[in-house]
Amino acid sequence: QVQLVESGGGNVQAGGSLRLSCAASGSTNLITATGWYRQAPGKQRDFVAAINRSGTSSYVDSVKGRFTISRDSGQNMVYLQMNSLKPEDPAVYSCNADVLTFQGDTALPPTAFWGRGTQVTVSS
Repeated sequence: QVQLVESGGGNVQAGGSLRLSCAASGSTNLITATGWYRQAPGKQRDFVAAINRSGTSSYVDSVKGRFTISRDSGQNMVYLQMNSLKPEDPAVYSCNADVLTFQGDTALPPTAFWGRGTQVTVSS
């Protein structure tokens, strides 16, 4: 089991910046990758960025060059630095972790764990 708690959301003017944090606890040694997703009202939850245990990161095209995902493995923290925020960025941002699970000695597909999310709003 892994618990994820997000923080850092808020309201910012267009063009401004926010830094989201995700604190992981529990079986963090079994986390294979951690990511950020966002869901705007009336829309589906969409992938934003992810980083794996090797430190390789990936981003949705719409945030490349503006958002940066990073991690502090020692503190079990993952961050999302969001710069140049746009009116299309507001959403509830949720932290996700893919966690290894086992049945006996057999590795199963990773299980996704989610935090409750943090609200980001952008005013023009």
